[in-house]
Amino acid sequence: MGVGQSVPLDKGQAHYLFGVMRQAVGGQVLLFNGSDGEWQAEIVQAGKRGGELCCVQQTRPLRMPPDVWLLFAPIKKARTDFIVEKAAEMGAARIVPVMTEFTNAGRIQRDRLQAHAVEAAEQCGGTYVPEVAEAVKFGRLLEQWDTSRRIMFCDEALAGVTSELPSQPGPWAILIGPEGGFSDRERSKLHKAEFADAVTLGPRILRADTAAVAAMTIWQQKLGDWG
Repeated sequence: MGVGQSVPLDKGQAHYLFGVMRQAVGGQVLLFNGSDGEWQAEIVQAGKRGGELCCVQQTRPLRMPPDVWLLFAPIKKARTDFIVEKAAEMGAARIVPVMTEFTNAGRIQRDRLQAHAVEAAEQCGGTYVPEVAEAVKFGRLLEQWDTSRRIMFCDEALAGVTSELPSQPGPWAILIGPEGGFSDRERSKLHKAEFADAVTLGPRILRADTAAVAAMTIWQQKLGDWG
């Protein structure tokens, strides 16, 4: 983006801006594209099927989140949406659905989840939108894993056991299991992996969507940008 740059609107964006928000030509809006920060723009064309904005000035620079990914096993539709929304709000740099042995969810609609991430970033005033990756099977995830990125493995079997996340800098990922938990085989692989650190999220076993928020909070407070 730059001063004077034209930004076209597609049909969905035009409907929201002109039909829902009741904006019109001459109106001022804030926009971001995930790479150039936040910009003030003026509406120069408005229609039912499209429109056009003109960038006026930058209002905030791009603020990147810390380098942490959220890996989660998809659950019921509304709760999966919740996990993606909260991950975007809380500063995940990338969101990856992982199909585990006990995952009980249908086909993942990546485009829909990406739209939820965009909406969450808009609502919390973010200037960066995390990518929602294609779903990947648990075994392939570990086989292809870059071992320079550590995994915070949230093991429900450790509920009530004292554990602590190591204060190791560098890229991280947080792994949340499905409603039925990790299988014994999956848990064994993770405990054997030198790049994975098993942690507990407290004395009680949490629902998967609650666990995602709790884990992001723990990581952000210790290693992220909340300190």
